[in-house]
Amino acid sequence: MIDSYSLLRPWLFSLDPEQAHNVTLGSLDRAERWGVLRSLISQPAPDPRSICGITFPNPVGLAAGLDKDGKHIESLGALGFGFLEIGTVTPKPQPGNPKPRMFRLPAAQALINRMGFNNDGVVACVERVRNSVYWQNGGIVGLNIGKNASTPIEHAASDYVTAMQAVYEVAAYITVNISSPNTQNLRALQGEVMLRSLLSNLHVAREALSDQYGVRKPLFLKIAPDLDQNDIKLIADLLIEFGIDAIIATNTTIARDAVQGLEFANEAGGLSGAPVRQASSEVVKSLKDVLGEAIPIIGVGGILSGKDAQEKVTAGASLVQLYSGLIYRGPKLITECAAALRNK
Repeated sequence: MIDSYSLLRPWLFSLDPEQAHNVTLGSLDRAERWGVLRSLISQPAPDPRSICGITFPNPVGLAAGLDKDGKHIESLGALGFGFLEIGTVTPKPQPGNPKPRMFRLPAAQALINRMGFNNDGVVACVERVRNSVYWQNGGIVGLNIGKNASTPIEHAASDYVTAMQAVYEVAAYITVNISSPNTQNLRALQGEVMLRSLLSNLHVAREALSDQYGVRKPLFLKIAPDLDQNDIKLIADLLIEFGIDAIIATNTTIARDAVQGLEFANEAGGLSGAPVRQASSEVVKSLKDVLGEAIPIIGVGGILSGKDAQEKVTAGASLVQLYSGLIYRGPKLITECAAALRNK
């Protein structure tokens, strides 16, 4: 099944994108339950990287968004990722935006989605992580947290603190997602006043949680590619001020220059895949120029080959994450990227 992804892709692409997503994950789950999934794919060679007090088995991770609820941890963990990022999860369950809300742009090797943090709520997700054999056996699972759509932006910090408190015990690290374009006003949290308030609240809450659990869990921030140099410098300074451990660059873009004229190009939502590669890498480089070795960077956006993964690392990333590239290349992309980054 896995080695034949290029043969299966035309059939999957004949389905609605969200339906294809669910069919693919369901098939992976069945193969894992039957005990055949690992035998169908080649596993990356060990290539451990120690970042933020965590030793990652290899530098290629799953980006948030593919498994929003922790329903597919076992099968995704069998594909060879060095780590999984689950979410975005919110304090309360919510259905997300109306369907259709995911669109393929094959000519550009891209996706547009406006899912809107559809998830079963943080409590259900945490229970799934806790019950997963992958997590119980030491697999690295990060939890990506966000605010509920119904929560006014001025009260966003309360949602993030609530979600962090809920995931703290099981998360290897916690990612604060302030960069999805699909929750109204969410990106306003990247501005100085709101970001300072949010990070201050999270800092205080994490100190209390560190005392409660006797361990300080790493806190990451995920940002958008649609930022200028002043935005990047501001965010970098705030990361250091509030002790944020790493930054994930980047989320999807609202820009459409690279896909003009293509079917679905004008659909609302975040654009991912090949068109965001360059912008994402430029943000990684800008962050590296400002941060130096102070804070690690995780590069994500438009990685469809081992060469693309190398580009992120050359720009300054310590780890990379995949999502849209898997839709176009299949699981072999994981091993290809891991091989390209070996000894880098």
